[in-house]
Amino acid sequence: MAQVLEFKLPDLGEGLTEAEIVRWLVEVGDVVAVDQPVVEVETAKAMVEVPCPYGGVVTARFGAEGTELPVGAPLLTVAVGRTADGRPAGDGSGAGTDGAKDGASAEGSGNVLVGYGTSEAPARRRRVRPAAPVVNGRSRAPEPVRDTRPTETPSTPTGRAAPADGPVPVISPLVRRLARQNGLDLRKLTGSGPDGLILRADVEHALRAGDTQDRPDTTKATAAPAAAASGFGTASVTRVPLKGIRGAVADKLSRSRTEIPDATCWVDADATELMRTRAAMNAAGGPKISVLALLARICTAALARFPELNSSVDTEAREVVRYADVHLGFAAQTERGLVVPVVRDAHTRDAESLTAEFARLTEAAREGTLTPAQLTGGTFTLNNYGVFGVDGSTPIINHPEAAMLGVGRIVPKPWVYEGELAVRQVVQLSLTFDHRVCDGGTAGGFLRYVADCVEQPAVLLRTL
Repeated sequence: MAQVLEFKLPDLGEGLTEAEIVRWLVEVGDVVAVDQPVVEVETAKAMVEVPCPYGGVVTARFGAEGTELPVGAPLLTVAVGRTADGRPAGDGSGAGTDGAKDGASAEGSGNVLVGYGTSEAPARRRRVRPAAPVVNGRSRAPEPVRDTRPTETPSTPTGRAAPADGPVPVISPLVRRLARQNGLDLRKLTGSGPDGLILRADVEHALRAGDTQDRPDTTKATAAPAAAASGFGTASVTRVPLKGIRGAVADKLSRSRTEIPDATCWVDADATELMRTRAAMNAAGGPKISVLALLARICTAALARFPELNSSVDTEAREVVRYADVHLGFAAQTERGLVVPVVRDAHTRDAESLTAEFARLTEAAREGTLTPAQLTGGTFTLNNYGVFGVDGSTPIINHPEAAMLGVGRIVPKPWVYEGELAVRQVVQLSLTFDHRVCDGGTAGGFLRYVADCVEQPAVLLRTL
């Protein structure tokens, strides 16, 4: 007999507790192989294709595209094994080249992420049409396979309420913490998720409703004057959820400004010789060297001289943690928002290797294929906002790091060179640093060394 197994959203690592369904890769009735990707989800770190550990027929999907599910919530169900007539589950033809693989063991592969499982290519997806049963010598059309996804949306909870004496149907620790911080009794909520699961949207909906009931007069009194003063009605207001990458960035920047006592110093530098050096390197043949790679090479040399800035603060232990290796993050703007891929062991790479790694990670960022591991673990960040056509900025430190170097655009400007006014290629460099790890003297020394290398790249020869 075929057995129906439930596949739940697995733990995607890096402390992630939830993910948003971006795109389903299978339909109800499709045959899937072991480790075949079935859904594409977006976490706070990256886009991830989730493979199914079971082979068989998809009998149900849970959650429409755009729905946010906590880790452990049901994703889909798969019929595995064999039907009553001995055929593999999902084999409507009776021929069985794929049937043995599609009707895989109910134990599954145990894998949860793409690339950790079998090396076989997944079977081609096909729609299953079960054989029609014979009644009184005549064939009768089979009942269609129905999509049993819940039709409720998170904003309109219509599921089952939690039992008074049973466990509260909440999986996400984030949901529990949100309710606890606001004094909300989860047993009084009605979950909109599968089987009455309480989602974060349910808690937020209840908090908004409670806030409106507690302060009806204040809300009405302030909403009308505000709308009148702005000249816009409530119909012209658009609310954009802070979730996915945008939500993760908001949380991280807020935490950085809340926890880190940061300070910023900056300096203008004559980058004419740096640009000439790059042109000479590229004219010599071989792969082209990027300006970002040269700046990264300068950063790693500066961090070797000022290791205080390649660190983080352990607030619980009240210790500064210094790192021997430089894992260099760099800001990359994508259609999905700002991400910071990390170049591992940047201090061991030359300019050519750094150029290639920047290009590889940037392309992955634009395609949305960066893994959580490629977006975490940085010890210092380089932010080239000059690509946006601006000269300067005050970077916000990428928590929990201790510093970030910002680089503006390189443009011709008047400059006093060898005692005379000349037109030179000038760039503004900004360093934001955690004042707990060092004082202004260290930060100024780091920035001055970076500027000296930009103005005279030959200074780097001492560290090669």
